[in-house]
Amino acid sequence: MDDHESPLLSKESPPSSSSVLVSSLKWILKVVMSVIFVTWVVFLMMYPGSLGDQVLTNWRAISSNTLFGITGSMFLIFSGPILVIAVLASLYLIISGEERVFTKKKISKFPRFRLWTFPVLVDGPFGVVSAAEFLGIMVFSVFFLWAIYAYTLRNLNVLEYFHVLPKNRSIFLLELTGLRFGMIGLLCMVFLFLPISRGSILLRLIDIPFEHATRYHVWLGHITMAFFSLHGLCYVVGWTIQGQLLELLFEWKDTGIAVLPGVISLVAGLLMWVTSLHTVRKFYFELFFYTHQLYIVFVVFLALHVGDYLFSIVAGGIFLFILDRFLRFCQSRRTVDVISAKSLPCGTLELVLSKPPNMRYNALSFIFLQVRELSWLQWHPFSVSSSPLDGNHHVAVLIKVLGGWTAKLRDQLSNLYEAENQDQLISPDSYPKITTCVEGPYGHESPYHLAYENLVLVAGGIGITPFFAILSDILHRKRDGKACLPSKVLVVWAIKNSDELSLLSAIDVPSICPFFSKKLSLEIHIYVTRQSEPRLEDGMVQMVVHPSVKPPRTNGCSMSVLVGTGDNIWSGLYLIVSTIGFIAMITFLDVFYINKYNITTWWYKGLLFIVCMVASVLIFGGLVVVFWHRWGHKTGKVEANGNDKVYLNGEETHNPYAAELKGLDIEEDVQSYTTIRYGTRPAFREIFESLNGKWGSVDVGVIVCGPATLQTTVAKEIRSHSIWRSANHPLFHFNSHSFDL
Repeated sequence: MDDHESPLLSKESPPSSSSVLVSSLKWILKVVMSVIFVTWVVFLMMYPGSLGDQVLTNWRAISSNTLFGITGSMFLIFSGPILVIAVLASLYLIISGEERVFTKKKISKFPRFRLWTFPVLVDGPFGVVSAAEFLGIMVFSVFFLWAIYAYTLRNLNVLEYFHVLPKNRSIFLLELTGLRFGMIGLLCMVFLFLPISRGSILLRLIDIPFEHATRYHVWLGHITMAFFSLHGLCYVVGWTIQGQLLELLFEWKDTGIAVLPGVISLVAGLLMWVTSLHTVRKFYFELFFYTHQLYIVFVVFLALHVGDYLFSIVAGGIFLFILDRFLRFCQSRRTVDVISAKSLPCGTLELVLSKPPNMRYNALSFIFLQVRELSWLQWHPFSVSSSPLDGNHHVAVLIKVLGGWTAKLRDQLSNLYEAENQDQLISPDSYPKITTCVEGPYGHESPYHLAYENLVLVAGGIGITPFFAILSDILHRKRDGKACLPSKVLVVWAIKNSDELSLLSAIDVPSICPFFSKKLSLEIHIYVTRQSEPRLEDGMVQMVVHPSVKPPRTNGCSMSVLVGTGDNIWSGLYLIVSTIGFIAMITFLDVFYINKYNITTWWYKGLLFIVCMVASVLIFGGLVVVFWHRWGHKTGKVEANGNDKVYLNGEETHNPYAAELKGLDIEEDVQSYTTIRYGTRPAFREIFESLNGKWGSVDVGVIVCGPATLQTTVAKEIRSHSIWRSANHPLFHFNSHSFDL
């Protein structure tokens, strides 16, 4: 193997027959999944036209004579493919295992970029849009125009076929148009729930983290509710012209569409839609959060509105969401011990949470955190600041005080610190408590930050948090001699005030990897934008020792292993068993109840359908969860006994070799690799152009964590043609990793 293709994160051994077999199976699975997905999407795109309608008619003629009838036929063609892909994806991840292979990129004479990450649009309503996302937007836009055009032609044909009288043509056409808008909304809803399944097997397959996929849910949600609103508006206008508005709005008939459940579903959807707008979500997050729980009302009454026949069109994505939601519920019921907590001089809080040794995660992961003393309902996302190599028994997060919830958490920690330092003896049982529950960790399936020889990490404010995990991960690998491709790392960090410099104390670079400069070229450029000159204490800000508090242990323990991004085998079994259970329950329901007693009520059959979806997850999926939990508890004990679990006053150490480092004269200090500039902002054009002279023609990964304005600024420079010409064609990898808290 030549110098340009040295493997990373792979065993250095010649390919064996088993590895060839695994590669072949993975290739076959990828081809099969791709064929199924493309065929399914093409059918959905064709469906509004006469050709798509003819395909569906022929399919129903072939398959509707089975046990499940016409509902089973619709479910199989609309929802079946995505469930089959999910099952195959779980098999693919099981075969792939936990290891990923990264190789050095051969230098190309031409610019190279990745569709998923290269920014194409940087200004506009969609924010920063990659090439693949732009392609998806164009496909959906063409589909919407095509669907409206095709349905309009079909509506005109229907008018001619039924010979509608001229005085009734406008009302009939209006109601028919409303029906078509509703069908387009259902076709959009096929994809609506797929991006918000946090531990989704599908997101893991294509390696798109949940926090990035949520934007797709937002886009689809706007489009879906727009078509559903037009659907309802057309009928309201038509019924008003006829003078039957109130009579028909409250209609709930057994055969056909039940109107009142549709009205309830639409009202719930409109409330979610209005409160999810950016302004409301930014300034009234709790209103958005609580209103969005109406999704249960929205989905249930939609099933009552259209019945099992039409609801089966969207059932696949909803079923996968229910699977993810139940697993998150099971994981979040466990209270998690807080090993230590402290407040940095800038006011940012650090929590170190207990985790089992058999829980795996990557740098750039995040968790959802609940503190029950503050709220039993609120969950907030926070980036993980610790590396998986920092220790087997803890996960650390940094929390910036931005709003009411984080301010209450800071006050709780202050009360705990005061209680620990009072002169009189106080029983620890009377200390203020911090009872936490955790969902996650979630994030990228593979550690893509290890796929580049050179990294540019751009952060704004608290966005530096995930970069601590990346730096720690790289330094641990360099120190331990593990495979690690990055050799040059540039951190560009923009902050408002110098108080935030204390965040650098969250990572002790020389302690993790002594004499790291011999193994890694690290530069940290800090831009303090709202100060023209340093304060006297800025030079000592990283030398401050921050006392930590150790909250009294609750009846909890470490984080639960019940997370969709955890063990591939158990998550795959959970999906497969639940899916089989759902099919079995539908079968028994049809045989022993619906067909036997000739149940024909549409809304009632829709209710039974959704009950079977939920019951199959609770019963069959719950059985897998029980065994999964026991397995995690058992293997966690085994790994804990087999590892050296080192604690200092109840807190796990971050460096198992700390004792050996005490006698070393560590030359590198913070100032040796840190440059601080005051009263200025990063000039990214100059920064990128200067990298060409330093690094030459090599691949560069650019990761951005910060506000939307920072992402847009960096994306513009990456997209700039002048940058491509002057940078000698490096490979840029753009990724957004930020949260609105």
